[in-house]
Amino acid sequence: MSEATFRDISGGLDPQTLAERVRDGMFERDHAARGLGMAFVDVGPGRATMTMEVRGDMLNGFQICHGGFITTLADTAFAYACNSGNEQTVASGVSVDFMAPGRPGDLLTAAAREVFVAGRTGVYDITVSNQKGELIAVMRGKSYRLKGRPVVEL
Repeated sequence: MSEATFRDISGGLDPQTLAERVRDGMFERDHAARGLGMAFVDVGPGRATMTMEVRGDMLNGFQICHGGFITTLADTAFAYACNSGNEQTVASGVSVDFMAPGRPGDLLTAAAREVFVAGRTGVYDITVSNQKGELIAVMRGKSYRLKGRPVVEL
């Protein structure tokens, strides 16, 4: 067995405090999320909720939010949800469906939650809605956990 098998990557913290520490450490290095103006609403074990305002530089040729930005918001919430236990976890695949356009000035909220985790893989559902509560997109993410590698040193 490797050293990683025996390494305590929780630092003895309760799951909520651990998720918050991971959030803080990841966000400090997350230039993409910060550059797009994303902010946290909530984070906890297996979940994360983030917001992003639709800016003019995020609009496509139809003057609606480019789907790539909506996907990036959903993917970012997914990343924080699946890394909340402090084991490096990456996306192995995502599927996104768009329900309605994001409009200039909309405040989009992505809420990610763990559906199932077994071994190194997991499944997460992410919804993106606007400030009126209208559903903009849904995403399902599949994750792959890199066992024993901490996201942040505690």
